[in-house]
Amino acid sequence: MNTLEFITNNIPTLLALTSTGAFAGILAGLLGVGGGIVIVPVLFFLFQSFGVSPESAMLVATATSLATIVPTSISSIRSHNKKSNVDFYLLKRWAVFILVGVLVGSWLVTRIEGTTLTLLFAVIAVLSALNMLFRKGKSPLYQKLPNAVGQTVMGTSIGFFSAMVGIGGGTISVPLLTLYNYPVHKAVGTAAAIGLIISLPGALIMLTLGTTPADAPAGTFGLVNSLSFLCIVPLTVLFAPVGALLAAKLNAVKLKKIFALVLLFTGLRMLLQLIQ
Repeated sequence: MNTLEFITNNIPTLLALTSTGAFAGILAGLLGVGGGIVIVPVLFFLFQSFGVSPESAMLVATATSLATIVPTSISSIRSHNKKSNVDFYLLKRWAVFILVGVLVGSWLVTRIEGTTLTLLFAVIAVLSALNMLFRKGKSPLYQKLPNAVGQTVMGTSIGFFSAMVGIGGGTISVPLLTLYNYPVHKAVGTAAAIGLIISLPGALIMLTLGTTPADAPAGTFGLVNSLSFLCIVPLTVLFAPVGALLAAKLNAVKLKKIFALVLLFTGLRMLLQLIQ
């Protein structure tokens, strides 16, 4: 089958994937949320509509999401670094611990069932949504970051859980850092760099060590779906600035609450699917 025939036969799939990339890019620019928290559930349900089992869909969605975060995080790091919002001192202290968490978490993804990942993602999605709805504007719980042992646990946990559910780290690291009175702009900028530390080794491990499920979507290598990657990445990069422009014109606070409700619904729906 030549390229033209492939495109013609898969127009609905290509449209769905490119729409996912555009949606993730707009939300990233508009609300400052990581693309993974959008891409994973969309791919999870999208792959199932193609006849992929929920277990396989979650494995491939997780790995593919991490792969898409690699190029978008590089672009995001450049943007935040121009505004001096990337804390390289914190990164130097946390990088090794984040990497250890990523290596363990990514390896586990290649060995465990997709239902476990679905449960974990759903819980993180629900907690993130509740944090957006009820923690916004609240005072930090602590005035400074914990001691070396506490920061080691934080860094390792961010790497481990983010890799296991296919997110770049911002979903966990930003609210966690702001609990400790860490400046929010620095937290968001530093999270972009954390995303690269998580996504690059995580995606490589799932690409090389993951066993492709028998019912995986076409174009899947290891656990990474190349077609989804190629469709999502350009649109995510292209539409992130659009989201940033919209943020200046729309009420981002209200929009973030709407997104939190959608995320809460998505997490609960994933949990419901597990118990049916």
